[in-house]
Amino acid sequence: MNRIEATAFATLAAGMSLLVSLLATSTASAQLSACGDIHVEASAACQIEVEGGCEVQCEPISFQAACSADLWVSCDAGCTGSVTVDCSASCEASCMASCDVDPGSFDCNAQCQLTASASCEAQCSASAAGTEAHGQCLASCQATFDAQCSAECSATPPSADCSANCSASCSGSCQAESTLACQVDCQAGGYATCSAELQGGCTAACTQPEGALFCDGQYVDHGGNLDACIAALESSLNVMVDTSASASCSGGSCMAEASASASCAALPMRPGAPAAPLLLAGFGLLLALRRRR
Repeated sequence: MNRIEATAFATLAAGMSLLVSLLATSTASAQLSACGDIHVEASAACQIEVEGGCEVQCEPISFQAACSADLWVSCDAGCTGSVTVDCSASCEASCMASCDVDPGSFDCNAQCQLTASASCEAQCSASAAGTEAHGQCLASCQATFDAQCSAECSATPPSADCSANCSASCSGSCQAESTLACQVDCQAGGYATCSAELQGGCTAACTQPEGALFCDGQYVDHGGNLDACIAALESSLNVMVDTSASASCSGGSCMAEASASASCAALPMRPGAPAAPLLLAGFGLLLALRRRR
């Protein structure tokens, strides 16, 4: 067995061990502090890039999500909003109707995020002109919902009844609504500096063996915690990590360049849990033995 093959099989063993751990600790909601609290959609396409095309992706438009997560924190103290009675009343009525159907499977954070898409599009279509400005606005808005919903819902125990869960969920979404305009304006002034700082880190990561991580084209600033970030993405979201440069699937088998292989069969779904990714997603990143050129 040559050195590359030995490395491949050792990596495969470690990857499968990691996958077992991920499946055992899978959660329905994202805990992405290891990924810099970046907003990542469920079923996002996440990919490791190395050299070549990697550096091309280190451009300002790829830093919007990461910058928004950071800029929200700096803008929070100056963006205080007042939650309206109308928002709270209409939100809680809708939330209770949803929760009462199946209290056991109610997800406070998911419910809190329901209005994010519509609210962000309404806010940004009116205030941001141009593709880049519109993208920054949407990222700022989503970061605001992520932060407010997470803060309110994480303080509510899973065993809480519908009334408590809905109170937390609506508090988060209505608070986000009340500070949207301020957050969007405040964050807009920090994107240039933030993007310049991230570009250096992104370019450097592209030259490293581990490479740079992107989700839906957005650079993930994991602060040196790549393994923890990957684990958080895979355990919390139905993500597909693309490692097509070093592995491929055909006929139910995934083959890595260095001859390691494993099943590609999809894992069964459990009620209330996100759809399980292909087995490749659990260890594919660890099999990336060939650099992209």
